[in-house]
Amino acid sequence: MKTLNRRQFGQTLIATGAAASMPGIVRAQSFPSRAINYIIPFNPGGESDVTARFQQPFFEQITGQSVVIQSKPGAGGATAWAQLNGFEPDGHTIMNTIVPHTVLQPAMKDVGYQTADINNVFFFHYTPDAVVVNVDSPYQTLQDLIDDAKANPGSVTFGGSGTNTANHLASEIFADMTDTITTYIPFKGSAPAMTAVLGGQIAAAMSYTTQGVKAGEQVRTLAVATEERVAALPDAPTFKELGFDHVGGAYRGVAVPAGTPTEIQQNLSDILQQINANPEFQAQMTAAGYEVIDVPLGDIPAFIEERKTAYGPAIDRLKSA
Repeated sequence: MKTLNRRQFGQTLIATGAAASMPGIVRAQSFPSRAINYIIPFNPGGESDVTARFQQPFFEQITGQSVVIQSKPGAGGATAWAQLNGFEPDGHTIMNTIVPHTVLQPAMKDVGYQTADINNVFFFHYTPDAVVVNVDSPYQTLQDLIDDAKANPGSVTFGGSGTNTANHLASEIFADMTDTITTYIPFKGSAPAMTAVLGGQIAAAMSYTTQGVKAGEQVRTLAVATEERVAALPDAPTFKELGFDHVGGAYRGVAVPAGTPTEIQQNLSDILQQINANPEFQAQMTAAGYEVIDVPLGDIPAFIEERKTAYGPAIDRLKSA
């Protein structure tokens, strides 16, 4: 993801004061002119809600307007995403989005929207995939889990957040790259899946680094899908270290209703990029296990196409399952 990361550029702008004159950086007298309604398509307390609340004070500081975070859960986010384009296209209603969810869901069935219907303005981080087991698990390493899955096809159970979600896709990618057969069990969120790991109901969670950080010494994180080890989980090896070319997770962004003027979309993209460049925001995200990235408005079409291509083989396998 290094080709997408522009934090150093943003930090330089802020340090030199150039951000104030950067085209599209918004001041309170223009946009926004009132409170921003920030819709999260999931229950409070999940990764989307947490990172929106990390953004909230910085957004308010930059714009001088309040940000109201509202949860609209349902169908793994699909309920809210199907309603996105019904809101007033003036930039004062924004919505959290996630890839691969918004690629995978409409590819698998009718969910009330298509990937092209989601008008993203910025992707600000990804929550890396992680394989997490109970600290008392017999699996000391990822290879232990792989060996068991090969010896007993279908017996290793992976819990994850919902069906046709990032965790679901990651479990399919894992099975393909390790040449194993595992059983995916969907839960109503990443936290319930981790509860099942802690209770011994499932062998492992195909989860996120953030859940490994939260659970602390109660769990063992066997692998993380990042280029380099995660600072908050220094003992967890990357998939790449273990010989598997897997980097990714849930890429979270912000979208606006169709018809929102391009200037407002660019303004929002610039505000979110300015937040990403703030060292305090970066420190919060890193400590919690997130990977900050910058995918601004102009780069989004190529980013979405890149992700669709990357997910294509796994989606085809899920369809044929």
